[in-house]
Amino acid sequence: MTRHCFFAPCPRGLEPILAAELEQLGASSVQGRDGGVQFQGDWRVCYRANLESRIASRILWQVATQPYASEADVYNIARALPWNEWFTPALTIRVNVAAIKCPLRSLDFVTLKIKDAVCDKFREITARRPSVDTARPDIRIHGFLDAWKFSLYLDTSGEALFKRGLRERAGEAPIRENLAAGILRLTGWQPGIPLLDPMCGSGTFLLEAAQISLNIAPGLERGFAFEKLTKFDKALWDQLRKTAIARQKPKTPQPIFGSDLYGDVLAAARANLSAAGFSEILTLKQANVLEISAPAPFGFLVTNPPYGVRIGEQQALTEFYPKLGDVLKKRFSGWEAYIFTADPLLPKLIRLNASRRTPLFNGALECRLLEYKMVAGGMRRVRQGNVPQPTKS
Repeated sequence: MTRHCFFAPCPRGLEPILAAELEQLGASSVQGRDGGVQFQGDWRVCYRANLESRIASRILWQVATQPYASEADVYNIARALPWNEWFTPALTIRVNVAAIKCPLRSLDFVTLKIKDAVCDKFREITARRPSVDTARPDIRIHGFLDAWKFSLYLDTSGEALFKRGLRERAGEAPIRENLAAGILRLTGWQPGIPLLDPMCGSGTFLLEAAQISLNIAPGLERGFAFEKLTKFDKALWDQLRKTAIARQKPKTPQPIFGSDLYGDVLAAARANLSAAGFSEILTLKQANVLEISAPAPFGFLVTNPPYGVRIGEQQALTEFYPKLGDVLKKRFSGWEAYIFTADPLLPKLIRLNASRRTPLFNGALECRLLEYKMVAGGMRRVRQGNVPQPTKS
C-alpha cells in the first residue's frame, strides 16, 4: 500500500511516549517534534493510530509542504491539490491555521485564502463548492506556516482523539483523557498493580486506567473523519475494529481505586464510569484524602489535586499541602505517588523530596508531574516481581 506522511499532535511533554506508541502501531520514520510526532505509514497505520492511540490528539494527513513567500503562494499551493479526489462538495469544511515565525501579517487572511482555494478547485472541477461549518465540520483542513515553509493537512480524526465518547459529565477543569493516559504511562504503572486517585474529580485517570487494564481501544465508541473520505476502505476498517474488540479482556474487578471529598463531584465520576460500563470493575467512594489509608501494601497513587476554587484560596492551600505530604509519608509507605499540578506552591509546601519533576502542558498551562517514592526496602522487593521502573524523561 502507498505510504503517506502524517503528523500526530499531542500534549507537550508527551512526544517521546507518543513516538514509542506509534511505532508499536506500525508507524515508520517516526520523529518527535515540539508538540507532536511526525511519522509515515499506509492507511492501515492511520486507521490504527486513530483507533488505538491513547496519547495522540489527532492524526493529520500531510497533503502538501512547500516553500512560500506570500498569501498568493499559499493560495496556489492549496488550489493545486486534488481536493475533489479526497472528499465530495456535499461535505462541510473548516480551515484552521497555526504559525511560528510567519512573516505574513494576518493568519485570518491566510485562512480565507486556503478556504477560497479549496472552494475554487471544487467549482472548477464539479461546479459545486463545499459549505463552511466552523462548529461541526465533516472535514477539517489544517494549515501550518513557519518562516519559509507552508504545510497542509487533512484531519483524519474529526473530533479530537481525547474525546473517547465515554464521558457523560465533566468536572471542574478536567485534564484531557490523552494527557491522563500519558501521565499513567510516564509513571510506569501497569494493569494489575494497585492504582489510587484520592482526588479523582470526574474520574479521568480511573477511566483511562480501566480501559488500559481491559485492553479496550480508546476509539471504539466514536466515529472518525476518515470514514467520510472518498477512498475510505470500509473492509479494512471493519477488520481492524473486530481485531481490537477480540483483544479486549473480560470485565473483571481491577485493583483501581478512586475517591473524592465532594459528593457532587463523585456523582459525575460514577456517571462517567457507569456510562463506560466500568462501575463493577473498580472501587469508588466518598472520602477526604487527609483521612484515607492505602488500599494495598504497595501501588501507584496518581492524582491531579484541585486548587483554588474547590479547596479555597492561598491560605487554605498552605495548610492543605503539608497535611497531604504527612498523609503520604505515614499511610503510603511502599507506594509511589505522582502528583500532577500547575500550582508552584505544591512542591514547596508538601515537604517531600520529589525524585523526578517532569514538565508537561495541560493545554497552554505549564504543569509538573512530581514523583515521590514513599518507599524503603519494600518497593525494591516488589520490583523484583512485576512492577516496572517508571520511564525516565
